[in-house]
Amino acid sequence: MFVGLASIFTAQAAINSDDDIKSRIAPVGKVHVAGAKAETASAGGPRSGADIYSSACVACHSSGVLGAPKFQNAADWAPRLEQGFDTVWQHAINGLNAMPPRGTCGDCSDDEIKAAIEHMIEGL
Repeated sequence: MFVGLASIFTAQAAINSDDDIKSRIAPVGKVHVAGAKAETASAGGPRSGADIYSSACVACHSSGVLGAPKFQNAADWAPRLEQGFDTVWQHAINGLNAMPPRGTCGDCSDDEIKAAIEHMIEGL
């Protein structure tokens, strides 16, 4: 019985290739060297503002968490937009007050952040 169990475990171990093992023990994060250009756009091309909003921005901007301007709420967005759209965009990219840089979308490109803001203020 022991020999039978040992042979089953040996056969199972042989099934795992080196590539399988490397992918399972790969680090979760990657190192970013200061000054190097970060890859921030998704592999599938740019996402729409609605996609970015629904996957990353909605958590805070739907209910105004920690003072976040609510989705398509003119009263919340007016004082920010008075500073100019580019200022609002740079605040979203670099972070401001309780909002971290790029909000909760660490893999968003600058253009995707811009599209998300445009989506949130559409029609105001």
